[in-house]
Amino acid sequence: MHERRIPEWLRHAPTPGVRGFAVLAGTEAVARGMLISVFPLAMYTALGDARLVSAVYFAIGVASLLTGLLVPSVIRFIPRRFVYATGCLMFAAGALTAATGVPLAVCAGLALVTCATVTCFVCFNAYVLDYIARVELGQLETSRLFYSALGWTVGPVAGVTLREVWAPAPFIVSACAALGMLAVFLVMRLGNGRLITRSRGPEANPFGYLARFLGQPRLVAGWLFAVIRSCGWWVYVVYLPIFAVEAGLGPRLGGFALSASNAALFLAPLMLRYMQRRSVRRTVRTGFAMAGLLFCLAGAVQALPHAAVLCLLAGACFLILLDVSAGLPFLLAVKPSERTEMSAIYASFRDVSGILTPGAAWLVLLAAPVAGVFWAGGAALLGAWALAGQLHPRLGAARVGPQGAVAEAG
Repeated sequence: MHERRIPEWLRHAPTPGVRGFAVLAGTEAVARGMLISVFPLAMYTALGDARLVSAVYFAIGVASLLTGLLVPSVIRFIPRRFVYATGCLMFAAGALTAATGVPLAVCAGLALVTCATVTCFVCFNAYVLDYIARVELGQLETSRLFYSALGWTVGPVAGVTLREVWAPAPFIVSACAALGMLAVFLVMRLGNGRLITRSRGPEANPFGYLARFLGQPRLVAGWLFAVIRSCGWWVYVVYLPIFAVEAGLGPRLGGFALSASNAALFLAPLMLRYMQRRSVRRTVRTGFAMAGLLFCLAGAVQALPHAAVLCLLAGACFLILLDVSAGLPFLLAVKPSERTEMSAIYASFRDVSGILTPGAAWLVLLAAPVAGVFWAGGAALLGAWALAGQLHPRLGAARVGPQGAVAEAG
């Protein structure tokens, strides 16, 4: 009589690796990429005023920020896998809500999608810090962007094209992709992450870990890089389509421009190689300097709309270089015992930029046209270039450089 054995992969889930997290990120890119150019147009169509659109984005940014900061407290009572799954379901629900086209529903759908995104992002980063060794963080960032390239390249142009055929179509496709993201997560069997035993009990105040964050200058600087980089993307994603419509270039141009710039994600492995040879510090400074100059140039040539769009498109390519490199100063400085809490802090860069950018844009639009927002974004990026001068020249060398490097690593 033959003994029936349970397959090893069923008894013990394989340890998640770089490729698994990259696939998960790629699935998310399809869900988000489909709507990234659609939502600004849907909001502008529903509300009819760029300043009102900025005000709604500002309010949603505040709500999303609070959501992200509360996720670590929620995870103390609800298993992390359930929180991530809830985020996926919230994303699908938000997309389907916005598909109705009713102005209030579009705003509510955007709020759900934004809060769902930050919820999943907090959990995703906590899982990454649990399962990915520091020596592989640079490789993970590159693989994540490479696997996301198709979704971010095809999604924006596909979204605006489908919207012209049938307005609810991109929202329905995005909802299906969000459910696909949930399926990939379940297949990966990430569970609740690894348990880190602390020497003291959890903070009674859910925001108590903010003080620990503020007491670590390297974390603060890394977070600021993420915030300012994200502000650049906000300017590009939200205000480029509005600029194109007001300049008579049509509603589809924003989606085409975003897809074209996101095609640079396929160059992520080459960008990683550049960073390995030049250092994290030089790569981060190059990205912020070139993106800032090109955004300012776009504002200067606003009378030539096509030239302004080309400048923004080129600047976005350097934002992708920052996507590869600018997150590492933060991730390399996180203590193992603070993975979940600091993942929530890091995830807040999306929401803080989602508050700062529309808030600043609203003020700029009181006295200047939409192109004035490009000037403001460029100035912020150049400010980050100056701040990045304080980074250690060998930051991350042992973790993202050649395998033989085993010394100082940020």
